[in-house]
Amino acid sequence: MIKTEVFDLDDRFGKEYAGHYVFKEIFWAKRNRILQKHTKYHPVSGQVVSSDYVAIQAEIIIASLHGQPASKPITLEKLLSEEEGIPYEVGEQLSKVANALNSMSQQEKRFLSEPSDEISQIKQSPSLGSAKNSSASQQSSPNSQPEKLNNSS
Repeated sequence: MIKTEVFDLDDRFGKEYAGHYVFKEIFWAKRNRILQKHTKYHPVSGQVVSSDYVAIQAEIIIASLHGQPASKPITLEKLLSEEEGIPYEVGEQLSKVANALNSMSQQEKRFLSEPSDEISQIKQSPSLGSAKNSSASQQSSPNSQPEKLNNSS
């Protein structure tokens, strides 16, 4: 069953934002697609190179928002705008509701609020470090004879 959260905002941030907001839980796949869309990974190591945290949060809010006042004060463009955007406190309230509703884990919340140069969560394969040395162990010693293969045809 999809969880729903109703959020009422008074007019302290302006009459434009006052009203009834309805949020619905988004599916796991949608949330992960949003994260992937705004995150760049190193092609070899898989480590996060950069993430647009503001865009991730804005898209999660919009994906969760299923009802708002008739003036439609919340749009993706307004959430992303640095000049004609929404008041900080309104954005924070919308983020809290969307994150709580979508059960963001502590790790995901940290990902959305901290720089991407954090310690990588990707563990190195134990065999990766020994791959370079594998050819050395196959070298024959001076006393060993090459094996002869018997072909039975």
